[in-house]
Amino acid sequence: MPRRLLNQKDITIIEAKRILERLKEEELGEFQRRTLAFTTKFSKTTHARAERLMKELTEKAKLSQAEAIQVANCMPRTKEELRTILTTKGKAVATDQLEEILRLVSQAAREG
Repeated sequence: MPRRLLNQKDITIIEAKRILERLKEEELGEFQRRTLAFTTKFSKTTHARAERLMKELTEKAKLSQAEAIQVANCMPRTKEELRTILTTKGKAVATDQLEEILRLVSQAAREG
């Protein structure tokens, strides 16, 4: 039976992990098992902290939802790492905005 897309939403790595962990091991296909292993290995924070960070990044730092997700996934520590994530399509990010984003990321990393 063909599969059909019911809903599409950008999510963080930790959210993908959370979704897959709700399923029983025998319900997971090979692709889902590999995805769970990847998300387990590369999750950098908790779901609650990622959600809170994304909210702050969109409200305070004026990032798009997609940009906030990438920042929450990577949890950059330096301006150079952050620029790599945010500098796309010729869009430059001001140094003061980078510093604010790094402050928010650092705060989220210290929590918990």
